[in-house]
Amino acid sequence: MSGETQFDVREISPSYWRVTFSNGEINLIDPDTIEQLAELITRIERAPELTVVVFRSANPDFFMAHYDMLADRSRVAAMKPAASGLHPYADNVYRLARVPAVTVSEINGRARGAGSEFALATDIRFAGPGAVLGHFEVGVGSVPGGDPTGRLARMLGRGRALEILLGADDFPADLAERYGYVNRVLPDGELEDFVDGFARRIAGFDRTAVRETKSLVDAVTEPPVEEFGAALSAFFRTSGRPENAHRVERLLEAGLQQPDGVEIDLGRRIGVPPGT
Repeated sequence: MSGETQFDVREISPSYWRVTFSNGEINLIDPDTIEQLAELITRIERAPELTVVVFRSANPDFFMAHYDMLADRSRVAAMKPAASGLHPYADNVYRLARVPAVTVSEINGRARGAGSEFALATDIRFAGPGAVLGHFEVGVGSVPGGDPTGRLARMLGRGRALEILLGADDFPADLAERYGYVNRVLPDGELEDFVDGFARRIAGFDRTAVRETKSLVDAVTEPPVEEFGAALSAFFRTSGRPENAHRVERLLEAGLQQPDGVEIDLGRRIGVPPGT
């Protein structure tokens, strides 16, 4: 593993951890993220007293922006399969949902693509009024790789899942709440205190009761392991094709992966036809 630590873990108590993600100007997900998250998930799995983990961002404008579209593709392709048989990226979003502890996303700012896939892998999602979620992958010629096809369809229903995935648009906090994409939206300035209070409440309950209840819900809601392998294989087949290079280049020229560029309203800009 290389690079600076992206996941800062604060152990509030043996039963409650708070994890803050930070990576560059807009919190991109990159190969280091994949490796560090795998280690963090193992650490969570091996914490016998842990009951709840809150994931938050050091950047108020970006929870997890999306995958780094300029990252070294060969490094990712060369990653060895995890114990599940899945590529480490797919294994992370598969395994995170199944850790014994309850996981909560505290979403301020933007969570698109792989950032949304991370949030969907957590058990509960609370958002601030400025949160934005979405999947823009189809808009640049790719299939989403972390199985949001399976998770969104189960959570929101077929029609809304297809609207999110095929429309490739942004879903602001209030609409995401109405759809069930997030559990609820908190008023400005109240998100952190609400999530902390919620986490402390769960952390104070009997750990066995919490874990077994979560396990029973997982058994009827979580996609099977095969879906994650199929989704990531589809992503690898479709991403980076030459016929879609112009779509990505146009966005990079407009400030993709920059804090004050197209990232601000990526959903709208994805829908603008090339040349206009």
